[in-house]
Amino acid sequence: MVGHSFGGNAISGVADTMRDRIRQLVYLDAVMLENGQSVFSQLPKDVVEARTKAAQETSGGLSIPAPPPAAFGITDAAQTQFVQSRFTPHPFKTFVSPLKLANKVGNGLPTTYIVCADPIYKPLEASRNWVKGAGWKTIEIKCGHDAMVIAPDRLADMLDADAA
Repeated sequence: MVGHSFGGNAISGVADTMRDRIRQLVYLDAVMLENGQSVFSQLPKDVVEARTKAAQETSGGLSIPAPPPAAFGITDAAQTQFVQSRFTPHPFKTFVSPLKLANKVGNGLPTTYIVCADPIYKPLEASRNWVKGAGWKTIEIKCGHDAMVIAPDRLADMLDADAA
């Protein structure tokens, strides 16, 4: 099971409750939370303040507007257009609601964390540090945060090799 970015929370939650249905977890440049933590508790203060302000200004605090694709390392014009046409605001409460887990993150399953490293997505620094501290297998792909858009073939090859 692969979770990208905010999807790290989703796969952690699924692994917590359905461990027997999953063979391996892959966190793709993902947010890492432990029980009781929220995304905002793991982001730098300036990022939290900016996203909170943007939510207030654009939706009365209901959602955070999507950033420009360049924020995720997307610079190609066609990729930018593709991603921009699919962006939607992100519900604000998902940033402040804590993840509830009964077990340790990953629930004992084999785990891999893929770092998208060129350019590095700075808001995930705490997550990358958590993974290092946990001793998880880490691999790197030289592309921006949205690897599935920027380097889909390279990413697919990495996922195939990691699953083997």
